[in-house]
Order: sequence, then C-alpha cells, then structure tokens
Amino acid sequence: MRISIASDHAGFEQKEALKAYLASQGHEVEDLGPASDGRVDYPDYAASVARSVAAGDAERGVLVCGTGIGMAIAANKVRGIRAANVVSPEFAALCREHNDCNVVTVSGRFVSLKDNQRILDAFLGTDFGGGRHGGRVDKIVALEQDAS
Repeated sequence: MRISIASDHAGFEQKEALKAYLASQGHEVEDLGPASDGRVDYPDYAASVARSVAAGDAERGVLVCGTGIGMAIAANKVRGIRAANVVSPEFAALCREHNDCNVVTVSGRFVSLKDNQRILDAFLGTDFGGGRHGGRVDKIVALEQDAS
C-alpha cells in the first residue's frame, strides 16, 4: 500500500520509527517531512499528507504529533479526507470499518511506539464495512459539498 506520512517536531521521533516499521511490512512510504525535530507548524504537514491522499498519490495517510488532535483537525479541512485521532487498535479498526477513514493521526508523546505500530496494523488491515455505514459516509461527504 502507498502511504504518506508526516509529523511535527513532537512526533518526529515516532514518525521515523513508524516509517521504518511500515516499510518493513512491505508498504511504499513517502515521508512528507519534516526532516528534523526542529520546531514546525503541524497544519503544514497535515495538509501535505491530506492533499496527497485526496489526490490519490497515497492510499492512506499517517500523521504524528504530540497528541494527534491538531493533525486530525487540520487534515479534516481537506475535501475528501476522513481523519481520526486514534489511541487504540480497536478505534483504528472501527474508524476504517465504520467511517472509511483514510488518514490516521497518532500521539507521539502519550502513546508508545509499540501501541502505535498496533494502531497502524489495525488501520491498514481493516476494510471499510460498507452496508449501513456507506450511507453514513455518504452523508459526511455531502456535508463537504454543503460547506463549499
């Protein structure tokens, strides 16, 4: 799977480790920055990953910041993105199965690397359930149209 990944300074260390983990699992990973742990503004990197996924350059996106919260808020401003801030593998599976999320945001400060690896496994390994969930996702997409 093609995956875009980025972080801010607070998530840089885990981004680097998660990037290597994803590559070891056979994924094609594009690192959209930053290149160091120097201070940066997370909305810039959230936008890069979100735009990559929305354009079809990546199938899924992964964002890492201190909490994951700001990244999710910023990524969700890009049309076509359904980003969820996830702190457990169960939530990762549900955001895919029920909401067809295409971007996951994780905490580099409050969630361990091992747990974030499990979150990514669940996020990338769970398919969208469709069915009754499809109509609900259609309503979310319609909200984007109303916001224009």
